[in-house]
Amino acid sequence: MGALLGLMLGIGLLTVWLGLAPTADQTVEQTAEQRSTQIRSGRVAGDDRPRTSLRQRQLAVAASLACGIAVLLVTGLAMVGLIAAVGGYFVPRAIENRRRHREAQRRREAWPDVIDSLVSAVRAGMSLPEAVAAVGVRGPEVVRPAFLRFATDYRASGRFSDCLLRLRDDLKDPVADRIVEALLAAREVGGSDLGRMLRTLSDFVRQDIRLRGEAEARRSWTVNGARLAVAAPWLVLLLLSTRTEAAAAYRTTAGMVVLVACAGACVLAYFLMTKLGRLPDEQRVML
Repeated sequence: MGALLGLMLGIGLLTVWLGLAPTADQTVEQTAEQRSTQIRSGRVAGDDRPRTSLRQRQLAVAASLACGIAVLLVTGLAMVGLIAAVGGYFVPRAIENRRRHREAQRRREAWPDVIDSLVSAVRAGMSLPEAVAAVGVRGPEVVRPAFLRFATDYRASGRFSDCLLRLRDDLKDPVADRIVEALLAAREVGGSDLGRMLRTLSDFVRQDIRLRGEAEARRSWTVNGARLAVAAPWLVLLLLSTRTEAAAAYRTTAGMVVLVACAGACVLAYFLMTKLGRLPDEQRVML
């Protein structure tokens, strides 16, 4: 029985590793001809979402299996193993949300540099399409792919306004919305104040980043403390389960009820903590 559980644990961990490893098609970039074909045919960038969703579910099931078996081997308690399996199912989603949060933070911190790049290009005498496309070469790395797609899009269609709107939909960011609206206004009605407008926007964005960074630094202490408070009882339970008499107490009906009630209280407390401690996201305003 122990060998079977060990084999299942190994299979679960291997599945997790395979799920996290990048596939070959994810490492190959689209060529300009492929992108132009997608633009002309009206295809969107999210055609592979069902495949990604399926992969995430498979990874969640593998993580659930691995966590459940690992805890069952350590404690010998089926109920604790079941609770660990349920918690392990949401581990990949938490990791993905964490990755998206870091990416959004990196993108938010990159916008002042993007605006400065646009201002420098406009001062150098570049046209607006050339200035926007140049961000894909000289701008921050986190936003380069979207601006490179804009450049390919513009070379294929030649419609600056439509390409800017697609860039806005691609970035999905409130600051990007303001930049796109400013560029559209400058393109349609003209004006020599575009550089001044972008510099003012850059100052506002930098101030917002500084204030939000201070708020997130203060929030992180509370959130990490709450996570530790939720995890500590289960770590103590794992240690207690190594003793035969303690494990026997949780095999009874009353012990299982206590475990389920504690798990429910921890889930409710963590949910309330994340909801009440979450900083509000900046709303997108599109004209």
